[in-house]
Amino acid sequence: MNQPRIALITGGTGGIGTAICKALADQGRKVIAGYYPPDKDQAETWRHKHREAGYDFDIVACDVSDYESSKQMMHDVENTIGVVDILVNCAGITRDKTLKRMTPDQWDAVMRTNLDSAFNVTRHVVESMSERGFGRIVNISSVNGQKGQFGQANYSAAKAGLHGFTKAVAQELAAKGVTVNSVSPGYVKTDMTDAIPEEVRDAIIQQVPMGRMASPDEIAYVVSFLTDDRNTYMTGANLPVNGGMYMT
Repeated sequence: MNQPRIALITGGTGGIGTAICKALADQGRKVIAGYYPPDKDQAETWRHKHREAGYDFDIVACDVSDYESSKQMMHDVENTIGVVDILVNCAGITRDKTLKRMTPDQWDAVMRTNLDSAFNVTRHVVESMSERGFGRIVNISSVNGQKGQFGQANYSAAKAGLHGFTKAVAQELAAKGVTVNSVSPGYVKTDMTDAIPEEVRDAIIQQVPMGRMASPDEIAYVVSFLTDDRNTYMTGANLPVNGGMYMT
């Protein structure tokens, strides 16, 4: 019997990350969720909750904004669980401010966590994936990386950078059996968006032709499609999941 493919989801304990973990587990993958080291207690609680629900997730600590921490994470995963077949770069933060009020720290934090992280983590899986002739890499970008967003110069720049990163790495790995794609969600109903004042949330929804936010499961479904073993000929693509908010 073949061993299940191993999937690592950075930011896996977040709202979208959790849905991705479930979708890939339902696909028969062995799922590892990455979390930020200071959030260990919350991550343990998350794991226990989902194990009670029938999902046998593993968790691993990593500061994905740091290259050495990412290298150590991959070393730990390979030595305790196995070599990663599927990587979903989902970790991300926001530090919203208009440019005239944005500090260098706010710019740097978002760039390191949302863009540098993709290099920091992906760098440590490409060789083994290439050698084995199989790999699936999915980078979670954003509609705001396509169209820009007022007050999010840092976030929009980082998420746009993921598109370029995706296409370049896809070209490098195309002949190796490794696909690299991105997903650009629009606004998604999570604890974070639920905390937005109702009038602001309503104004956002009015911009969406479908008249609602996405569910995390709708994003996760697209990720599961991209990581499916049968999806062998799509690479360098960006799939927008935004309810018609931005069409290309």
